[in-house]
Amino acid sequence: MRRVGHCVMVLFLLAFAVPNPAWAVEETSGAGGAKAILAAAPGQGAVIGGSGEGFEPAAKAAIDEEIPATFGPLVTDTAIPVEKGQFVVQPTFAYSFVNDRFGDDWHRGSAGGNYRAFSMDWKLAYGPMDNMEAFLVIPYAYNSARSVEDTGPAGESSANAGGLGDLNLTLKFRLVEETTCLPTVTALFATDFPTGKFKDLNPHDLGTDAIGGGAFVFTPGFNLSKYISPFIVYANLWYSLQTSYTDDEGRQYPGDFVTFNLAAEYPITEKWIALLELTSYWGGGRLFGPSTNVPRQSLVSVVPGIEYMATDNFSVAAGVNIDIAGKNNDAAISPILSMVYVF
Repeated sequence: MRRVGHCVMVLFLLAFAVPNPAWAVEETSGAGGAKAILAAAPGQGAVIGGSGEGFEPAAKAAIDEEIPATFGPLVTDTAIPVEKGQFVVQPTFAYSFVNDRFGDDWHRGSAGGNYRAFSMDWKLAYGPMDNMEAFLVIPYAYNSARSVEDTGPAGESSANAGGLGDLNLTLKFRLVEETTCLPTVTALFATDFPTGKFKDLNPHDLGTDAIGGGAFVFTPGFNLSKYISPFIVYANLWYSLQTSYTDDEGRQYPGDFVTFNLAAEYPITEKWIALLELTSYWGGGRLFGPSTNVPRQSLVSVVPGIEYMATDNFSVAAGVNIDIAGKNNDAAISPILSMVYVF
């Protein structure tokens, strides 16, 4: 059985290890953050890895082997909710470097300047009942721009600004508990609130003060996880709908987008766990309302990482989010550090 599990895992990773389809505005998941980003995103603010982290508790769950306790992926969301009455605090930090810009044809071009951003999220999770989890993500971003080619009204080529991003509230409910054959299946519903600044922007700030996305984003979806010894694998599939909003450019009708994430953990020892993720979102049209007048954005990233389970209540994980393909989006490299404390 172990050899069969290994083969299944290898095929699983190979099937999705192909290149497919930051500091500028980009769409991300509405479920607490699909990826580390640099600044405002329609429907995600400055969330960095907000949905994926948290202890994946050791559990027997009607399977033959005990599932190892892990930190969980950095970006991909977990499927097992926190335990009833458990409170989890998780700060996540990222520093992003924009290297290029993906155009409408998916090709890389110049970013038009030297763009950097520091991002910090605070995720507060609670288990109000069995098989249910609620969490709030409070994001903050500080953006900087240097050597900008498209200068400001007074010839400015550098600027910086920071502030609160778009808050995210997510509810998760486990529908299926893992068995020998079945994965854990969890349904979720998330809402992003446009609390970050997205209009009345100062032209002298060169866009660095654009912290929020401007839209409410409503995201239903499913999370899955399965222990295929010695790997723990995860998957997310979400559909996000964005409301219309008015910014300094006029009335905007952003498109819906689909988030699809995959991740795998490999416990090296009881304390150390290796991590690899493939994350993506894909912009499209709108199910409701007028046709979109906003460029459709897509992005595919990989996230290698390492986890350390320090104690039963505290763990830490570090990784690097690398954007490998995209459309109308920035290509960034973002080191990430995240910590979890369970009360």
